[in-house]
Amino acid sequence: MERDRIEPVAACAESIQFPSELLRQTWFLAGPTASGKTSVALELATRINAEIVSLDSMSLYRGMDIGTAKPSISDRNRVPHHLIDVLDPNEEFSLAEYVSAARVACESIQARGKTPLFVGGTGLYLRGVLRGVFSGPPADWDFRHSLQSQLQVHGIAWLHEQLRAVDAASAETLHPNDTRRVIRALEVQHITGTPLSSQQHQQPLSAADRPPHVYWLSPPRAWLRKRIDQRAEDMIRQGLVEEVRQLSATCDALSRTAGQALGYREVIEHLNGARNLAESVTLIQNRTRQFAKRQHTWFRNLVECREVEIIGTESPRQLAEQLTGKT
Repeated sequence: MERDRIEPVAACAESIQFPSELLRQTWFLAGPTASGKTSVALELATRINAEIVSLDSMSLYRGMDIGTAKPSISDRNRVPHHLIDVLDPNEEFSLAEYVSAARVACESIQARGKTPLFVGGTGLYLRGVLRGVFSGPPADWDFRHSLQSQLQVHGIAWLHEQLRAVDAASAETLHPNDTRRVIRALEVQHITGTPLSSQQHQQPLSAADRPPHVYWLSPPRAWLRKRIDQRAEDMIRQGLVEEVRQLSATCDALSRTAGQALGYREVIEHLNGARNLAESVTLIQNRTRQFAKRQHTWFRNLVECREVEIIGTESPRQLAEQLTGKT
């Protein structure tokens, strides 16, 4: 299968959206980390004649395999997968770029007479595909460099206050430490004269426009906690530390996004002497459980998603049969 094309987003302010008809013919299977999505998706794909599109912001990166729990090569041979291993770990990738690339992948899948099936746990990506995303104007590098220079002098609190003065709504949603997005919001207001928050209209789809097959797996918390803890230990046994060491040796610096990946950040800190390996594993487990809670919040707040409660004893085949029986 040929490598997915990563198309650049349009160099102008516009909304990138999936056509309604394409959305209606696309399936989605989301859920928190370690909830068993991959196994269910493989069973589901065989029933709906699907190819899988990754809905995972970290699986985009080459060389980040163990910590992202990517589908195995045999799984990818069984069912074609898209938007996996398309970026180097030092590359950034915006939401608009993801939605644009995902649309290209889905149109290609449909052209082959197959069904696109999104699978993953990145709620921001799911919302972007369902509701569209405002790509914004092209970068004003002189303005960005000016803000970055002032940031070094005045600090992140000052930068955040600059945003609050011109776009209070964006300032409320962006953490002061997220300087990249704070600068982007200031840049959009500077270029367009209009606050970014007033240009982003990611409203829920109306009931009539919602695609019929958007599901998320909702497991019991105690069951998921055990799965998360076991997965962290398994990743260390499978060689996560060596994988991170290899990435560090071959890549000058991970991108801001890749460097925040659960497991990788903690192992990097361990290799830099911040804590021992056992303490790092515990930290991975704690942070992953916190992340899973945030994922639950994402999916519950997306009205387009249908919650599928599971108890943890169902087989992937049973869950796939349950999903294909839904209307």
